[in-house]
Amino acid sequence: MKYSFTHALGHFIVNDNGEIIGTLAKPDAKLKKLPFELVQCVLENFKQKKYFAKLYSKNIVITKKAIKESVNEDNLIVQTISTMTELDRTINLFTKRLREWYSLYFPELSENVSNHEKFVDMVLTEKRPQETIGANMQQKDIAEMIKLAKHIQTMFRLRCEHETYLQTIMKKYCPNITELAGVTIGAKLLELGKSLKHLAMLPASTIQLFGAEKALFRHLKTGSRSPKYGIIYEHQLIQKAKKKDRGKIARVLADKLSLCARLDYFKGEFKAKEYRKDLERKFG
Repeated sequence: MKYSFTHALGHFIVNDNGEIIGTLAKPDAKLKKLPFELVQCVLENFKQKKYFAKLYSKNIVITKKAIKESVNEDNLIVQTISTMTELDRTINLFTKRLREWYSLYFPELSENVSNHEKFVDMVLTEKRPQETIGANMQQKDIAEMIKLAKHIQTMFRLRCEHETYLQTIMKKYCPNITELAGVTIGAKLLELGKSLKHLAMLPASTIQLFGAEKALFRHLKTGSRSPKYGIIYEHQLIQKAKKKDRGKIARVLADKLSLCARLDYFKGEFKAKEYRKDLERKFG
């Protein structure tokens, strides 16, 4: 007869003599629980360290397997959106530097083109007009600016590729959140929520304030005005609404996003389009 026995060291298979003959990753419902009269015998074996070497090697195998199997879509989404966020920061930093640098040569371009990506493209493709007030420079000096512009353009392309990849994963893994929140906001919610499972268990009020933690702590500490929204502020419904209505919209949107998270985690229906139409009808 074989029995299952759970101890702080793990889950084990025990025979009629109280000897450990194997280990388990989790309890096996098919095996009977170890009778009380054999528990003392097994504990004595632990005390004598009879099985420590064998248990150690078996647990290493089980642990390695558990680590491999723990990687899922949550990890991929979090890593991708984190990379995109870092790329955004780096692109902004480098483009600001390029604007200052290139303005020595052609200041009117930076003044007339506010979009970073378009500005970089024009640095690489447009010729400087004769009537500019910028300084005349040697080709070797201009070449260094062009090198920087090319690196920034590569980062823009990389970010675009990451966004396409992220959209593919999220449409399959959490279609309701992706439809209602969009790829970027949806991924950031999963990043802040740590996983889709955890996000699905959270109340809508917490989702509403994700990304506004500093403002919330300041409110609790100093009594300043409490925040009304966090990263969902970037949603188009809130962006185009009047300032006085944004708090109300954020509350309703967070409630719908909470429902979407539960539908996605528990593999429910695809209802995000209905939620979106309801929101657009009320606040659009």
